[in-house]
Amino acid sequence: MKKILIFTMLISLFSCNSELSEKEKLEYTVKGKEIAKATFDALSSQLMAKMKAGGPAEAVPFCNLKAAPITKQLSEKHNVVIKRASDKLRSCDNEPTERELEIINNYQNIVAEGKELKPILELDSTNAKHFYAPIIVKANCLVCHGKVNETMSVKTDSIIKLTYPFDIATGYNEGDVRGVWSIAFNK
Repeated sequence: MKKILIFTMLISLFSCNSELSEKEKLEYTVKGKEIAKATFDALSSQLMAKMKAGGPAEAVPFCNLKAAPITKQLSEKHNVVIKRASDKLRSCDNEPTERELEIINNYQNIVAEGKELKPILELDSTNAKHFYAPIIVKANCLVCHGKVNETMSVKTDSIIKLTYPFDIATGYNEGDVRGVWSIAFNK
């Protein structure tokens, strides 16, 4: 009888830890959205300042050298791990995990179907809360992520290729899924 009771307690303990309550889902989804927005705002405001100061010639090197440190600083500030992941890499820092790639592909399918994209909150393999949200291409992103001779100049393409020799993060249209915000909450 004791063995059954202990076994039942262990099962209930593990099952309680493997699901999120509605309150947790809401709380961490709100936090995830706030952190993703703060990170986007920090990166894009500085990037736009560089674009105004010197165009892609200043903005591309800025992204190369400063995007990761800014993201790391915000990760530390919010006690999370913030990552931008994409299926079309410009930087190896943005290489997706299998799960991130699956989510990117799902978001791309949802956009193709004309449906609304929603953030995802789930427990990861370590039972930590993990937030994902789509990164959508905006019109001003196309200067560096668009199509050559359409929204991106040959000069900008050359700057990108010099800075990122293995870049494949171009060819996007406004509204495309560029990748995901991947935010792991520390336990």
